[in-house]
Amino acid sequence: MAEIDARTLGERIREARKRADLSQEDLGRAIGLDRTVVNKIEGGIRKVTALELSDIATATRVRMSTFFEDPVPALVAHRSSQGLDTADSQIDALLAKHSNDVEFVDSLKVAELGLDASEIVSKADIRQPSTNAETEALAVQARELMTLPAEEPITNLSSAVSKVGLLAFSRDVGKDTADAGTILLRRGGVTLVNSNMKVGRRRLALAHELGHYLIADAYTVDWRIASHSDDTVPLESRLDRFARALLLPESTVRRHWQEKVDQVGERNAAILLASKFRIDMSTLATRLKELKLADSQAVASVRNYRTTQADIIELNLYVPLEELEGTTVPRPFARAVLRLARDERISRERALDLLQYTVDETDLPHTRERRPDEIWKFVS
Repeated sequence: MAEIDARTLGERIREARKRADLSQEDLGRAIGLDRTVVNKIEGGIRKVTALELSDIATATRVRMSTFFEDPVPALVAHRSSQGLDTADSQIDALLAKHSNDVEFVDSLKVAELGLDASEIVSKADIRQPSTNAETEALAVQARELMTLPAEEPITNLSSAVSKVGLLAFSRDVGKDTADAGTILLRRGGVTLVNSNMKVGRRRLALAHELGHYLIADAYTVDWRIASHSDDTVPLESRLDRFARALLLPESTVRRHWQEKVDQVGERNAAILLASKFRIDMSTLATRLKELKLADSQAVASVRNYRTTQADIIELNLYVPLEELEGTTVPRPFARAVLRLARDERISRERALDLLQYTVDETDLPHTRERRPDEIWKFVS
């Protein structure tokens, strides 16, 4: 934990207050101080006591230690470009928290975190795709980096992206906000997916964020993934296509689409393909269109097909666990936190906080009882 001066501490308090959507008057009321005192604390003119800082942390819903941790460089650059007066979005604040949590765990050098895998991406020397052909090639390369078969479904995408050092969290942040965001860390990266969306769109959003990560975009927050046009945001459009190509490989679709249509009809072919590759009908329809495998009428029909319970039974569809549903933490991160808790390098309370309370206190590893001689050695 770094030592910081009053001015830096004041700036971090100010940022936390703004992310919590509090005015100086609101914060002052919450902690029992006048607005002018809050203003002086944020300006570094008046020192803040430990008790006051604890109250500020509670009011702004951050851990007290956050004020003493150096923020991720990409986050600093992002906020500097916007100016400190710009209030951050909720997803931005969550990304900041997850990034700090991952950096904290990484600083304790836990092998289970697996961020060494990010070196694979650095060595690959990936560049931004500027054509559709380059975009399709990037999707093929991404599967190779994640050691995935070229044509098989990616059944657990959040696990797959961790193989290249990207840790994917999810949280329901509501309907009218961003789909996902990504931030590069000193090693690896962190993505947050809005789990308010249905599973097909969540997976598409994570695949899109993987694209940002591979081409080393330092900080991105994406709205309405898969709705960009080439004319407005060409890179985003390319990454939308990358996401579709990653989840639904070109070679697979070209080989099987018409064959399935001839065998079971267009609707059942669409349901079988979408179910097998865990994508939504809109993604499949767009994929068929961009690969020129269906006319406009068929594309419109596919977009409107819906899978029913009867389809699941009659077509014997496999229904896996809903990936990225609700609040989730990436498995390597969870394993690393449990390792730290088991080795008593962090408290059980800190472990629960890092795991976003996705486990109960009773689920944490039991700590062994100390022998009397160990206790005596510790206190002597």
